[in-house]
Amino acid sequence: MAEEQKEFISKAQRAVAEGLISYINASPSPFHAVQTAIQILEKAKFKALSETDTAQDWTELAPGNYYFTRNQSTIVAFVKPKNFKPGNGFTVMGAHTDSPVFRVKPVSKKTKENYLMVGVEKYGGGLWHTWFDRDLSIAGRVMLKTKDGAESRLVRLNDPILRIPNLAIHLQTGSERNAFKFDVEDETVPMFATAAAAEFNKSCAPTKSSINDEHHALLLRLIAEELKVDVNDICDFELSLYDTQPSVIGGGLKEFVFSPRLDNLGSTYSVLTALVSSLDESLETETNIRMIASFDNEEIGSVSNRGAASNLMYTTMRRIHGEKHFDAAIQKSIVLSCDMAHAIHPNYASRHETNHKPMLHQGLVIKYNANQRYATSMVSVYHLLQVAKENDIPIQKFVVKNTSPCGSTIGPHISAKCGIRTVDVGCPQLSMHSIREQMGVKDVATSTELFKLYFQNFVKLDSALKID
Repeated sequence: MAEEQKEFISKAQRAVAEGLISYINASPSPFHAVQTAIQILEKAKFKALSETDTAQDWTELAPGNYYFTRNQSTIVAFVKPKNFKPGNGFTVMGAHTDSPVFRVKPVSKKTKENYLMVGVEKYGGGLWHTWFDRDLSIAGRVMLKTKDGAESRLVRLNDPILRIPNLAIHLQTGSERNAFKFDVEDETVPMFATAAAAEFNKSCAPTKSSINDEHHALLLRLIAEELKVDVNDICDFELSLYDTQPSVIGGGLKEFVFSPRLDNLGSTYSVLTALVSSLDESLETETNIRMIASFDNEEIGSVSNRGAASNLMYTTMRRIHGEKHFDAAIQKSIVLSCDMAHAIHPNYASRHETNHKPMLHQGLVIKYNANQRYATSMVSVYHLLQVAKENDIPIQKFVVKNTSPCGSTIGPHISAKCGIRTVDVGCPQLSMHSIREQMGVKDVATSTELFKLYFQNFVKLDSALKID
């Protein structure tokens, strides 16, 4: 009998990638990404904590699984093992929930040439030309009046209601045809409706809303209908545009993930899944607290109360651990900063350094930078390399060319704020910061498995490592 041929991508690996697809499709904004993460955690019996709860001393938490959120856009989850004691460390994986998008302006009401338009502000460093001619909608959160005060609720409009149309080639000059350039303020304003149609439907418009003069009445009505509330209860909102085309697995052999927001929901999903799947017999001997944190505002520098440049990570670890032996615990800890990496582009191969060309399907990428744009060091990366080697999991290395600028991520912020060893890693992808990005199916699965094994093996490897 002929030997059974192995599949390039196994069913189990495809299942992990399908999980990522579902996660991203459910998460059109950072707020939704956190909400979806909560659903996954609570299914795995994680208990919610509140940062404002003064009755609960976190140093006295029973062994178990916990999570909390900040601003509805940052989430931290951790597992406290029964063998944890003061002086033991933290095994942490970090990511971020935000991506470059257009956000609805505080006063968005615009009219041009008898079209109703919605004013938007660019968030982060997006490839904004990719937003043209896409079927767009809005998602985020809304502040609503209640009988007791106000509350924040998430909202998502599923229908495509906005579009940024390209200018027809026949109306462009020769130079415009050769190089697509646009004014990101005036020429990326999404079209919402015609003034004539809006006038016909004006009987549906609100008359009392405190923000009615700031936004089109039609927009407020659509939000109110989705939330099933009175339009006059809308006090404010934070909304982003998103592409209504769902994430899919594609390619001639179904080996690619085509999706928005891979940077960095791809990493958020992987570390979340790894933490949950690490809840097995390995906890019987675990002495470190296992933790994940996915922050907001990485795309704009992480400088916010919910960003990685805040004191959130440091104060959380101290609150869980307690003051006694905390400094020693920090030196026994590690952070894997997980953010997507640049795969070699077949049409722009010269943009990569000759010996550092990450490939799709070839595994997680370790990021290096001598100028500390990435926090990886020989010491901090040791454990990851050993886990990958011992389990035959592929891994790659990346450094930018000396002639290229280098991006950065949450790793250096956390390393500096906490004084903690840090490794910057990420799955390879193409089209980073485009409205539609691309990565390999296998990399989703192999990185998630590597993260799980890292949680389970870090303490053992670190105990055998002698540096200072």
